Amino acid sequence: MTTGTLAITGIAEADDLVNTDPLALLLGMMLDQQIPMERAFTSPWQLKDRLGNRLDAELIATLPEDKLMAAFKEKPALHRFPGSMATRAQTLCQHIVENYDGDAATLWETAESGEEIHKRLVALPGFGKEKSMIFTAVLAKRFGIKPEGWEKAAGPFADNTPRSVADIYDAASLAEVRAWKKAQKAKGKTKQD
Repeated sequence: MTTGTLAITGIAEADDLVNTDPLALLLGMMLDQQIPMERAFTSPWQLKDRLGNRLDAELIATLPEDKLMAAFKEKPALHRFPGSMATRAQTLCQHIVENYDGDAATLWETAESGEEIHKRLVALPGFGKEKSMIFTAVLAKRFGIKPEGWEKAAGPFADNTPRSVADIYDAASLAEVRAWKKAQKAKGKTKQD
């Protein structure tokens, strides 16, 4: 996988991890709900540290549930809802092991189209339609992974409007995305409008 250009956490090591480790990137995106984006994408780095400096789909998929829960709940907790997110992370890793031989990058590296990437993402635990569209845009905009049809699969997130994590590459672009989302909310609109 090519190295990405996401710069969202404010912690160089955490950004490096999501830019170089496909599983960290997927976990960060999965956790990006009901907490600040920076926290969601920092959590894989913290989880790696708590798991003995290993972030591996097979490890997480087979880890006793109480050990994974403890890693998610350790202060600072990795999410606002650490218990349910630990379960979801384990289910996501089990899916990666069962369907992609434990290699998260295989999910997009073997897809022949943007539509296929999107379909595979929607099948992941913790990924719905919108999150899958955003992640397709992340792959294209931040990692240069642009199979045929990626724009259609990413929907409105393919454009140049600073509307999602796919548009964040430094502190200024993070501020732009935040301001845009705040303005949309004030107008009663969503990220897709």
